[in-house]
Amino acid sequence: MVAASGIAPPRAAAALPCARARAGHRPGFLRSPPPTASVAAQLRCCASAVDDSVVAPSAPRPRLPRVVGMGSKLIGSGSATPSLSISNDDLSKFVETSDEWIAARTGIRNRRVLSGGETLGGLSVQAAQRALEMAQVRPEDVDLVLFCTSTPDDLFGGAGRVLAEVGCTNAFGFDITAACSGFIVGLITATRFIKGGGIKNVLVVGADALSQYVDWTDRGTCILFGDAAGAVLVQSCNADEDGLLGFCVQSDGHGQKHLHCSSSNADSILSKTNGVPGFPPKKTNFSCIEMNGKEVFRFAVRCVPQSIEKALEEAGLPASSIDWLLLHQANQRIIDAAANRLSIPSEKVISNLANYGNTSAASIPLALDEAVRGGKVKTGDIIAASGFGAGLTWGSAIVKWG
Repeated sequence: MVAASGIAPPRAAAALPCARARAGHRPGFLRSPPPTASVAAQLRCCASAVDDSVVAPSAPRPRLPRVVGMGSKLIGSGSATPSLSISNDDLSKFVETSDEWIAARTGIRNRRVLSGGETLGGLSVQAAQRALEMAQVRPEDVDLVLFCTSTPDDLFGGAGRVLAEVGCTNAFGFDITAACSGFIVGLITATRFIKGGGIKNVLVVGADALSQYVDWTDRGTCILFGDAAGAVLVQSCNADEDGLLGFCVQSDGHGQKHLHCSSSNADSILSKTNGVPGFPPKKTNFSCIEMNGKEVFRFAVRCVPQSIEKALEEAGLPASSIDWLLLHQANQRIIDAAANRLSIPSEKVISNLANYGNTSAASIPLALDEAVRGGKVKTGDIIAASGFGAGLTWGSAIVKWG
């Protein structure tokens, strides 16, 4: 298991030395010493053999001062969804399920799916444009575009198309692939580029079209996923105005078997091999999404609250300081379990899962954009956001809006 965290100075302990006053430290994540083999086995959150009643001892970690540099703030959001809505009743017409069965187990009622001439790139461009409009930032003033997706229209990536069609003529862009954790990874990456200097405006887009990789005859997975795009504009600011208060990102590849969409070799269209066995290579496609729902659920309800608690610790904040809890919209029971663990009341939980299903990397920015435009999230509000999913990867960020 690999973990990295970002730290902010304690907000309550004014008498402590200010970390920002120390200079000369190179940017970088804080990393814990590697655990021993016996401890590592206990730490794998996805392992079925883990005893929920046992809490593995945490290894001591160095408390390094925060790196001096520019701060970051979120000043704009946008989102876009396909026009076609598929209800639970629609699904029940071609797979053995019902609205009651799906809603009781997931909290999902509808999901949006690409149709006709719609593309993921098109949705992403719309979301990005709306984020720039809210932030009142011109496209040519964007320095970096991070496109967080596992399902680009082009295997070689979609960031280039997004920045070109939005008009970000002075920006560099690249894709980030971390499935349902993608947006959180992208958000943290944006702040690190800003902190390193020279970057002022970063457009972070989270978008996925998992409907293209779903087995629509498998009621265990087809009921969950939908398509969407969401975006935020992250802008540099003075270090003492930094809106990223703390974060924690982690991975455990041992859980990949529980949630994946692996490549498979189809029959080759080439028949001549020139006598060389296994050449030319067979044409590669991707199989449908495969998920062990029980193990993924157990992983999420354990690791997500722990991740948020670690991010809060880095921020020097108690859970009671959170104005809004915003989790990846995967399953309402996971969201409720995390809120209960953190003692966060339901009125402080942002959830639009019922209307869109699991939109992977788009779920957090989509829900955030609706909450901002709906008047829920206001300037200065503290949001605990957490993404989790395939890889297995998970991460949390404590951020201030505006």
